[in-house]
Amino acid sequence: MVNLFFDGWAPLGRILLVGTLAYLALVLLLRASGKRTLAQMSSFDFVITVAIGATFGRILTARSVPLLEAVTAFTLLVTLQYLVSSLQIRSRRFSRAITAEPTLLLHRGQVLHQALRRERLTEKELEGAVRKHGLGSLTEATAVVLEADGSLSVISPGNTGDSAILPATDHG
Repeated sequence: MVNLFFDGWAPLGRILLVGTLAYLALVLLLRASGKRTLAQMSSFDFVITVAIGATFGRILTARSVPLLEAVTAFTLLVTLQYLVSSLQIRSRRFSRAITAEPTLLLHRGQVLHQALRRERLTEKELEGAVRKHGLGSLTEATAVVLEADGSLSVISPGNTGDSAILPATDHG
């Protein structure tokens, strides 16, 4: 029968040693891969982050995973992330395929309900973003944009410029 509370000092020592070394290896790999790896996440970045977390968890808990295999897995995941981000920079087509486009949700105080439905957001979430920006109502906002990373950007009157960087208006 497996002991649920204590299985000896050796497994704990392994977790401490391998966990510390794997953590240091991961930090060095992420640092070497550049700031983009740690920036706001695209969907691919999110997948890589989850995979790295799952790999790290497995390293800590599975006695059968040697440190070199763990570092190899980390290296593969960070390299894939680096390659994808490099391709995004070099190829507009690839970038469009892998990165979501921003979506205009509110324009000149008018809620774009079709865009909200398509992005599965509620008007309450829109109101929350506007409040966080210090405005008291949706009609006070010039625009609200759902960014590619999932954040909501609020453009207030006086900060609109020529509106050239706003996504196309989706009336509906």
